[in-house]
Amino acid sequence: MPESVDPNRLRLTSESGNDGVLVGFRCMDCGVTVFGPAIFCQGCTSGNLQAAEMSGKGTLFSFTVVRVPPAGWPGPVPYILGQVELAEGPHVLAEVIDCQQEQLKIGMAMELGLQRVSVGDASPEKVVYKWRPANRGDHNG
Repeated sequence: MPESVDPNRLRLTSESGNDGVLVGFRCMDCGVTVFGPAIFCQGCTSGNLQAAEMSGKGTLFSFTVVRVPPAGWPGPVPYILGQVELAEGPHVLAEVIDCQQEQLKIGMAMELGLQRVSVGDASPEKVVYKWRPANRGDHNG
C-alpha cells in the first residue's frame, strides 16, 4: 500500500493512493488558512488554529522551468515547478504534470494530481502531490 510522501501536507483518502487531500490549518480568529504544519497564524499570529482540508483546486500564480534539480530529484529534468494559489488562499509549490510549458498561462485553473514515486527497494511506494491543468478529464495519477 502506498504512503503519503508527507502526511503533514498530503493525506491519502483511499488505500490505492489514487485519492488525497492537501492539509493545513485555519485560524479561528481571522480565517487565514495555512498549508502544512503551523503553530501560529501567518496572518494575525494567533495560536487558535484548527486542522483543515483544502479543495486541491486553485489558479496558477507563477511557474518556472527547473533545469538543475535539487539533489536526489527522482523525476525527469527539465520539469516545471508551479506555484498555485488555492481557493482557500495558501500558495503551494509543486511540479506541474500533464502539460507543456507553452500551454501554461498565469491564472489558469489547476487541480491536485497525485503521482507515485519509488524510493528504493525496501520502502513502500510514496505518493506525491503535483499540479495539473483542471478540467482535462484524466484524473488518475
